[in-house]
Amino acid sequence: MKRKKLKVSILIIFLTIIFLLLFVPFRTALVFYKENTDKIEAFLPIKERDTFQIIFTHSIHLTDVVEKYIITNNHDIKQYEIVYEEFGIGMPSNAQEGETFRYEDGKYHITELDNFFPSLNVRNGKTVSENRLVWGENDEHLVYFNKYFEPGAWFKLKIENLSLWQSMKGVRIHE
Repeated sequence: MKRKKLKVSILIIFLTIIFLLLFVPFRTALVFYKENTDKIEAFLPIKERDTFQIIFTHSIHLTDVVEKYIITNNHDIKQYEIVYEEFGIGMPSNAQEGETFRYEDGKYHITELDNFFPSLNVRNGKTVSENRLVWGENDEHLVYFNKYFEPGAWFKLKIENLSLWQSMKGVRIHE
């Protein structure tokens, strides 16, 4: 009888460990959800205070626009800088109060932005499909969205804590 109880106890402990390993969130990530669903298309492991950039080619003037973000302690996404080469549709012509506007090396920089987002809606370019994701301590990692996503697809980006099970549902982004 004691032997049977021991086996049952070991089985329960084993199943609990498996459950914890699979379903308890352990990894913070920048998650790409397909449109307005909970379907994880891809994720990038990331930590609080890490930075990343989304670079896209402006569809009118065909020059790069760099949006720079940092992950806050409460998992918001803070935009802190934007860099671009041309004024035009959708591009700011000056800084707002508290921001800094400068022209340097042929590019316009607006810094000290204080824009906080719980999530971002991002579309992979369809006509000009050269969107990129940059991350790392010195921005040393770069991937093209087309490596992971169809041109024209759109995503909701959020900072989430993922379990192993959730991680297995999406593709891990790496260089």
